[in-house]
Amino acid sequence: MAASEPPPASGPLPYHLLCLLRDRGAMSRAELAAQFADPRARVLGEIDALIAAGLVREAGPAASRGGRRSTLVELSPDLRFAAVDLGASSIDVEITDGRLEPVASHSEPVDIRSGPKTVLHRLGEILAKLRADGAYQQLHAIGIGVPGPVSFRDGVPVSPPIMPGWDRYPVRDVLAREHSCPVVVDNDVNIMAIGERHGGVAHSVDNLLFLKVGTGIGCGIYLGGEVYRGTDGCAGDIGHIQLDGHGQPCACGNVGCLEAVFSGAALARDALAAARAGQSPALAERLAANGAVSARDVADGAAEGDVTCVRLIRDGGHQVGTVLAGLVSFINPSMIVIGGGLAGLGHVLLAEIRSVVYRRSLPLATGNLPIVMSELGSRAGVVGAAVLASELAYGSQER
Repeated sequence: MAASEPPPASGPLPYHLLCLLRDRGAMSRAELAAQFADPRARVLGEIDALIAAGLVREAGPAASRGGRRSTLVELSPDLRFAAVDLGASSIDVEITDGRLEPVASHSEPVDIRSGPKTVLHRLGEILAKLRADGAYQQLHAIGIGVPGPVSFRDGVPVSPPIMPGWDRYPVRDVLAREHSCPVVVDNDVNIMAIGERHGGVAHSVDNLLFLKVGTGIGCGIYLGGEVYRGTDGCAGDIGHIQLDGHGQPCACGNVGCLEAVFSGAALARDALAAARAGQSPALAERLAANGAVSARDVADGAAEGDVTCVRLIRDGGHQVGTVLAGLVSFINPSMIVIGGGLAGLGHVLLAEIRSVVYRRSLPLATGNLPIVMSELGSRAGVVGAAVLASELAYGSQER
């Protein structure tokens, strides 16, 4: 095959056709056929089959290039996916069309510790309300991310430290039965990495680390254009890398883990201690006013120039950077993206992480390594969940 020829599809042709229309919008039959080394007649036949199945429709004539104009085709406007980002203390839901454009959304607080039956029942109520409001008639797939290790193959959480009652709960099967559509379940950090790579600052970056710093800490690993999940689905669980053998107890049962040293809960704990010790006027004032302090209070105090707040953020960034430096030396990514709730700590956190990574890793690994904040922010998870849902639905078209 000549170097200038398009490559053959590496998977089922209908899947690749649907993904092209998802990512590029309406295309002519001629343009679609030119994307593949498969015989033109086969590509055109698959397009006709997708139209007959109601997944694709004709969208009028393409722009003239001389001669007979080709007909544009586009995804059916009736396609709908539910994207769910389930966090330790929140649930975010988006209904999207086939091109992953949001049609409707809903966010609210939720306590993951209340258990799978309670949380998934509430998800069902949210989806029912969105359906009643006209966001969809039938879902074609659901993608959901959860804040813990997941067996991607089985669609179940596995021994998640901050999700009591969820171990081996059949999340995929329960949702598939209730909503009569295929369901994909993944770790929340993986779906954030997918979202950022699909529509954020890491668009089309094939070797990416996405670091989520929030209630917990995790790392989505994107290698060779695909998420690397590991043999059992727990790759990237860097929050439980031990930094101090005599440190703070961690939710996983060990001590001195990165997550126990620096996370939303750890930062609030250290901020409370600083406020009570009189080390931080900003935190002491907020403690007196509210009876508690949070990571948000630390961020606000740092913005006001409070020395202790700045130190707390820098100390945490130093610990995160230490772990990331090891990953950079091992994986040699082309980009690191920082997201999650504590990304709101801003430039102080990012600057410290960069400083440690660039100082501790070899120049060859960091000479062209951008370390940046997430562009999608809180939407990274739902965007990634929508991508997974669409790929599940489109992949099911293999015949």
